[in-house]
Amino acid sequence: MANEVHAAPPDEASMTSLLRGIINDVGDLIRQEIRFARTEFKSDVRKTTRACAVLALGAGAAALGVVLVALMLVHLIHALSSPAGTDAAAIPLWGCYGIVAAVFLVVGAGLGFVGYQSLQKLNPLPDETAKSVKENVEWIMNSK
Repeated sequence: MANEVHAAPPDEASMTSLLRGIINDVGDLIRQEIRFARTEFKSDVRKTTRACAVLALGAGAAALGVVLVALMLVHLIHALSSPAGTDAAAIPLWGCYGIVAAVFLVVGAGLGFVGYQSLQKLNPLPDETAKSVKENVEWIMNSK
């Protein structure tokens, strides 16, 4: 007959559908892992943005405070270096500025070094997603 359909034996049909199901499941798993990585990355970006905004505001306020404290220290050193009752100081005003600036430079260099060291320890990769992908790959390899 011309309309005769050749059906695959039941074992081959079930094996084909089983293989197709596995391939579809792996594809779904990969799509879910990609969605999970995107979500985790977006969450990390949001948290980082908020932290940077607060850090910037705090740094601005602290910078203003440091400038005012530095000016106060300069004038304090200048006042302490002048003998009582005279306007002449043992350390000129520019020397007082130099002393305070040197102290701030040393402290700033130390803090910069500590910050650089802590940045070197950061890991920007989505750790949870990587762990999940590794577990899925191990599960797929062990299920064979």
